[in-house]
Amino acid sequence: MNRRLAWTAVCLALSAIGSFIKLPTFVGSIALDSAPALVAAGVLGPRAGAAVAGLGHLVSALIGGFPLGPVHWFVALEMAGLGALFAVLHRRGWKIGSAVVFFIGNAFLAPLPLAVSFGWPFVFAVIPPLSVAAAVNVLIALAVMPVVVRLAAKAGVEAPHA
Repeated sequence: MNRRLAWTAVCLALSAIGSFIKLPTFVGSIALDSAPALVAAGVLGPRAGAAVAGLGHLVSALIGGFPLGPVHWFVALEMAGLGALFAVLHRRGWKIGSAVVFFIGNAFLAPLPLAVSFGWPFVFAVIPPLSVAAAVNVLIALAVMPVVVRLAAKAGVEAPHA
């Protein structure tokens, strides 16, 4: 339990660091904070993935000045759900499928509810930078996960969901 909590904390810290790597957009919360959340989801499971994804988004929004106001709480819930879904699909062996579902959910589906508050032009404008960020986050996570699993095995730690 302590090792799982420590790994989750490390992933959350890396997510916070990734939240400083922003994509140049009009929304200051689009960053590379999801890659550690996907690693946590793939290696530690849905709860860790959801926690790191949701909290990582809130850190990214805070660093960006909360440009969408309280809507970021809703976005954090969406990210938590996507992190958990990634973990469930990844655990079933759908490694590429989990990445594709996360990408589609993050880049195209998650912004849809924002049309209620900000309108469709906002949604259409945010999809391209979200697509780039989601793709980069997924590619980083897929590249890092096997390394993390090998390092854990060398240390004698089981990666239960990898």
